Amino acid sequence: MIPFNLDWSGEFFAFFLLAVCAIAGAVLAASFTKVVHTALAMAFTFVSLAGLFVLLHAEFVAFVQVLLYVGAVTILMIFGIMMTKHQDEGKEAARPLLETLAAVGCLCLFGILFFAIRSSGFPAEVPPPEGDNTLAVGKELFTTYAIPFELVSVLLTVAFVGAVALAKREEGEDI
Repeated sequence: MIPFNLDWSGEFFAFFLLAVCAIAGAVLAASFTKVVHTALAMAFTFVSLAGLFVLLHAEFVAFVQVLLYVGAVTILMIFGIMMTKHQDEGKEAARPLLETLAAVGCLCLFGILFFAIRSSGFPAEVPPPEGDNTLAVGKELFTTYAIPFELVSVLLTVAFVGAVALAKREEGEDI
């Protein structure tokens, strides 16, 4: 039997609850057939991940997760869904062999990850950083990583212009 030395604290239960919510949201997003339900399940997963970031004392990353993914990306997906036509949607035929292989693959991946995590030696617990980690992230972002930050902004601008160009094309044109 594998010995479990767990600290049964409130932080452990919060982590367990948020991890289960994130996994459940991801599974629901992959299994729903309606795109709106998929977008809502993804938003649920993103909120759960933001909670996990808060538990890791990464408040800035949690804030960005909520602001960008939950807010912007999910709303953009829903608007995109509502603005497109979905008359040709049909129910996909069941594929039991593929579903069985996927389940076996998931169980194998779980087993590999479980034994890899149980056999690895993690370093001693590090105390949470003192002070404001958002300030430290901001200083690094605008000093050490200023050029990559600007390159990402240019990339996002090009992607936005490309999205507008695709949205403006005539209905009869091919991609």
